[in-house]
Amino acid sequence: MRAIDRLLQAWRISKAKQYVRAGDRLLDVGCFDQRLLDKVASRIASGVGIDPYATPLLLGNIEVVRGWFPNDLTAEAGQFDCISMLAVMEHVERPEEVARECFRLLRPGGRVVITAPRALVDKILAVLFSLRLIDGIHCEQHHGYEVDQTRQFFEDAGFVLNEYRTFQLGLNCLFVFEKPMFQAEVAGGSAVTDGFSRLAG
Repeated sequence: MRAIDRLLQAWRISKAKQYVRAGDRLLDVGCFDQRLLDKVASRIASGVGIDPYATPLLLGNIEVVRGWFPNDLTAEAGQFDCISMLAVMEHVERPEEVARECFRLLRPGGRVVITAPRALVDKILAVLFSLRLIDGIHCEQHHGYEVDQTRQFFEDAGFVLNEYRTFQLGLNCLFVFEKPMFQAEVAGGSAVTDGFSRLAG
């Protein structure tokens, strides 16, 4: 990674890590070089990272798995308190499936922290890559993701949006979704929240 790649990565981490709480069981999807896990390792109960390009690791309270989410992750329902996905959704082919799996893996009250760029970022990255200022990590794998669809994908899976903000001059978006404490099952098997559960968030 070049200096600008590192800067952009550090910027995303600085925005997201504040939502990782002391004692959390964290899943970092797309952990790459496990930098976020390293930043929060001293205050979380445990951390699992998964990335197709990661170096497998089991050290202390941190485990890194080389593979694709969700297919290559073995985890129990409700196993995690927080799931982070930084610059991941634009690489995902089936975002609805990812949102549903996050819902399954989180305990009630758990959080998903997401950063995702706006479409214009691809054009900016292409210019920087052509000038050899960035490595442009796997930009060719972007799937034309529309960041404004993020809320719908995760609310359809049963989440409630707790926070939304932009950074990097409005080119990047941060979402924090919460799995409600209480759910009711409805016909078709989808989970919905009732009035009380929305207040509980």
